[in-house]
Amino acid sequence: MALLGGVIKKAIDFNGLISRDVNPVKAQKAVLLQLLKKAKLTAFGMHYEFKEILESTDPVRAFQKKVPVYDYDALYDEWWNYLLKGHQNITWPGGQKYFALSSGTTSNKKYIPVTADMISAIKKSGMQQVLSLKNFDLPADFFEKQILMLGSSTTLIEETDHFEGEISGISAANIPGWFSKFYKPGADIASIENWDEKVRRIAEEAPTWDIGSISGIPSWVELMLKEIISQNNLNTIHDIWPNLHVYTSGGVAFEPYRKSMEKLLGRPLIYIDTYLASEGYMATQKRPDTNAMALIVDNGIFFEFVPFVAENIDDEGRVKQGIEVLTLEQAQENTEYVLLISTVSGAWRYMIGDTVIITDKKRSEIQISGRTKHYLNVVGEQLSVQKMNMAIEKLESTFDMEVKEFVASTVFENDQYKMKFMIGTDKEIDTAKASEVIDTELSDNNKNYKVARTKSLKGLEVEAVPVEHFYSWSEEFKKLGGQAKIPRVMKEKDFNEFRNYVLQLA
Repeated sequence: MALLGGVIKKAIDFNGLISRDVNPVKAQKAVLLQLLKKAKLTAFGMHYEFKEILESTDPVRAFQKKVPVYDYDALYDEWWNYLLKGHQNITWPGGQKYFALSSGTTSNKKYIPVTADMISAIKKSGMQQVLSLKNFDLPADFFEKQILMLGSSTTLIEETDHFEGEISGISAANIPGWFSKFYKPGADIASIENWDEKVRRIAEEAPTWDIGSISGIPSWVELMLKEIISQNNLNTIHDIWPNLHVYTSGGVAFEPYRKSMEKLLGRPLIYIDTYLASEGYMATQKRPDTNAMALIVDNGIFFEFVPFVAENIDDEGRVKQGIEVLTLEQAQENTEYVLLISTVSGAWRYMIGDTVIITDKKRSEIQISGRTKHYLNVVGEQLSVQKMNMAIEKLESTFDMEVKEFVASTVFENDQYKMKFMIGTDKEIDTAKASEVIDTELSDNNKNYKVARTKSLKGLEVEAVPVEHFYSWSEEFKKLGGQAKIPRVMKEKDFNEFRNYVLQLA
């Protein structure tokens, strides 16, 4: 047993034992009060009378009554645009050094402020994840192995008074000095902006590293592993990284990638989910006997929950004003909610765009179920991505296949509405049978869809293309690697453009 690994493991075990679980309700109220106190003299705080909210008998209720719900476009147009112009004390005290760029799926391009307090909060949340490793069965020497973090370039765009980049790049650019000993691919490779060049350099250097864990979005990690295996003529990645034990996923659900990922491994890994978005580090998996993540309730983010039902959401996928919004204390298990956050980066009652399900309220554990704009309700079908994922899983089991990417849309053609799925798979399938499987599964699991199929929605069609075509589209129209995600749902115009592009690659 390596001495350093043993010391670190003992330290983690000790800290994990003495750091008791916080009371989520009390922690969340304390976080909101801290946010309000610190921001009460900002332009936003004075506009919405934070001082009076703090003096009220029920600050949480007063906050919800006084401050409206914001999506990105509204918060940017009314407040955050002034930060880009160099103004200070707008939604959070002080100026603004970093903006996280995101192509997103709820707006074409987003500039999310990342304050010094948020960077500090992300580091603290990272430590919570490290401390939770005591719950997993890991050898002591794991704690002295290197950590490969596949993210966006740390070469940030330098403007007059601030820097811009993706959140993974900003976070990597601010890692503490002591962590550099463990961090791979290292500062030089991490600064490379071209995805193909970055992966080529990683593959060249990979045999000299001793990697214990990998973190990154599943689709891009899988592409990287394939390139390393190919360039180094390996059977599996464990041929050069025998001490690889952990994969930390984030950004999208890991399950669709599990089977294909494990083909690249010599043995299964410990899989840990995290919820790190441009707006902050929201949750992390803290125990091995679940695939849910624990909300980080005591570190600069106040959470609210909007029941994800049609009457609460407008046609653009935004939360309506004036509807009931719940705190963590009020929310219920096994119910789908739109997540709102207020943060130390000056986001207030901000609709991040994700929907979640609380799986264990006592532990504050959630699962991400989809996106508010990854929600089809053109003719009353009211389909969330969660229901679509269930149908895709049924398709996979029926055909013994893998579908790592798909895009769905409800379109109007030949004077009728149809739902269409483009799926990414390397297996030839009977698309008529595939359409029947998905249609039946959606009908069985969603009564609104079943009713729509008897009225306006006249059919469902599936088309299959190689999954590489999805990544080619991402490279040309979004961004390959980093935080880029392929949307599950598109509006009709965007879907038709996407479909035409991937079909012409065949």
